[in-house]
Amino acid sequence: MKSGFIGIIGRPNVGKSTLLNSILGEKIAITTDKPQTTRNVIRGIYTRVDERAERTGTDDVLDAFFGHSGGQGAPTKGVQMVFIDTPGIHKPRTKLGNYMTDSALGTMKEVDVILFLVDSIQESGGGDRFILERLESVNTPRFLLINKTDTMDPETFRKIYDYYDGLGIFTEIMGISALKGAGVDYLISRLEALLPEGPMYFPEGMVTDDPERFVVSEIIREKLLMYLNDEIPHGTAVEIEYFENGTDRNGGEIARIGAVIYCEKKSHKSIIIGREGRKLKGVGKAARQEIEDLLGVKVMLKLWVKVKENWRDSGAALSNFGYTEK
Repeated sequence: MKSGFIGIIGRPNVGKSTLLNSILGEKIAITTDKPQTTRNVIRGIYTRVDERAERTGTDDVLDAFFGHSGGQGAPTKGVQMVFIDTPGIHKPRTKLGNYMTDSALGTMKEVDVILFLVDSIQESGGGDRFILERLESVNTPRFLLINKTDTMDPETFRKIYDYYDGLGIFTEIMGISALKGAGVDYLISRLEALLPEGPMYFPEGMVTDDPERFVVSEIIREKLLMYLNDEIPHGTAVEIEYFENGTDRNGGEIARIGAVIYCEKKSHKSIIIGREGRKLKGVGKAARQEIEDLLGVKVMLKLWVKVKENWRDSGAALSNFGYTEK
């Protein structure tokens, strides 16, 4: 089969995680309308295994051609693409920001194809120039994906296309709508054409190698981003205290999960909890419903809020929360 690794990079809030979820057909990366939602490198696994060509009986010539004996048909073909969703590349202001940007840039050197998402022209901004300079320094095939085509007119699309095409560094340029799924099937076909023959790195049916604890913590953080305004969500981190599988009183499966939400200021703690605990209850209810869909079992979720001042600039705190200080 064909296989390989594909990196998804771009500025914050251009739709990288939405694209990953669209490719996989299910949600593994959290998405909100706030920039810098993604903090970690997240791997999504797309696998298509073509079924064997069934045949009956035996034939020595066919067996020799297919490389096996017995009536099982041709060897299985297909493709496995490991997509690596990265944090939005931005000018960092904290150690957490440094970690996020370094993670994204490091991905360029480790993949077979790079997908660079844009949704506008930012020729006067330093963000795109910073990324483009690094793209030019690698020999990896580079696709430019003009996202959010469902929200732009043909003239706007043409301007974006012509600008990036004029740079002469992209293997291919195409328009997509990650939200609507437009152009995603064509993107998959073009990537498959480029990838080399290789092994199946992950079992069929596996869509991410991230542990359940991480995915659960991300779901909780997504609900914080959705329920809270301004800078408060970006100063929060979620740590899973316990994750226990068991049974309820009726013998049904249940997952008991406890998580701590950390924030940087005491004033933020009261905002997260809300009046009479309503805000925190809303976050918990929304998170629990999505976690139950993910796990397929009943979930008992408990949340606590604690203050850890300036944790985004603390190497020890970043390490505890699963971020590696660079």
